[in-house]
Amino acid sequence: MAVEQAFHSPLSHFEPASLLDALATGIVVLDRQLCVVYANVAAQDLLGAGFARARGRPFADLLADSNGLAAILRRAIDHGEAFADRELVFRPTGSSREPRIVDITVTPLEGTVTGSHLLLELADATQRQRISREADLLARLDSSRMMVRQLAHEIKNPLGGLRGAAQLLERELADPAQREYTGVIIKEADRLVALVDSMAGPLRPMQRASANIHELCEHVFMLLRSEAQPSVLLERDYDPSLPDAAIDRHQIVQALLNLGRNALQAVGERGRVTLRSRALSGVTIGATRHRLVVSLQVEDNGPGVPDELRTSLFLPLVTGRASGTGLGLAVAQEIATRHGGIVEYASAPGHTVFTLLVPIAEGA
Repeated sequence: MAVEQAFHSPLSHFEPASLLDALATGIVVLDRQLCVVYANVAAQDLLGAGFARARGRPFADLLADSNGLAAILRRAIDHGEAFADRELVFRPTGSSREPRIVDITVTPLEGTVTGSHLLLELADATQRQRISREADLLARLDSSRMMVRQLAHEIKNPLGGLRGAAQLLERELADPAQREYTGVIIKEADRLVALVDSMAGPLRPMQRASANIHELCEHVFMLLRSEAQPSVLLERDYDPSLPDAAIDRHQIVQALLNLGRNALQAVGERGRVTLRSRALSGVTIGATRHRLVVSLQVEDNGPGVPDELRTSLFLPLVTGRASGTGLGLAVAQEIATRHGGIVEYASAPGHTVFTLLVPIAEGA
């Protein structure tokens, strides 16, 4: 109690709880047993626990995976050592929220008993990491897009010659059975051209027009319901405040449909897929901050994205299914970037969410 009073007394005239609660940085004070003595509002949010539940509990018990943090804190308080670390993953115990990325600074408190308490400063770095990850993804997509389009050009030229030669040969053949072989060549050449075109992304120019997002979502929902297995539960969760947006309706339908089909394939014969819409404000995509963004989410309870595909998921021809083409997510990402948006995802076994973010233009 004496230590707590010593911690509070310098700020008592200024109502320290109110001052600390106003900070965006999480502030936590631990006693010598590494139990929580104090946590401001920002820290409670990061830990997913109110002060009443956190107080008196070991700090490491509030996290599902402390990543050896308890040992570091113990060394800090035993030896009076300060330390700092960046981008730790905070998974609050018993919380269904997405993990948060946190920068942490630990300082032994000096006062009545040196080293008897620790001051933890927790800065939420989730947004910074997301922006960095998106910038890296967009840079890799630009490089991949250029390579794919060059490759498509090199492939389509000989395919055109192959198809033309097959057509000429077909005219010279009198035997219908032999013409069947040239027909196979022509059909396969056309199939490969279509495949190469889909790898390169949408070819027609953007045709933006004001569109009702919920009408678009409902159209995709009906298409998915017709394709889903009878035992798959399809749900929708729409934000009624979502305004119309100036988009290329056909392309956004295609992108959202690709995400939905991906979710259906993930859950297989039995599972749940949810189509969700939200309006988000103050969202940064790449290097641009947007006042208002449409967020279209497809959530499923399938097995999740394999670890080996997480860094290359949106590249063409990358797939975790033996029968997959690896083009659905690549095309969805291409459509999103053409609209100035992006496709993000968060995945864990039993809970995967793909999010299509599309900025709403000012005055649209």
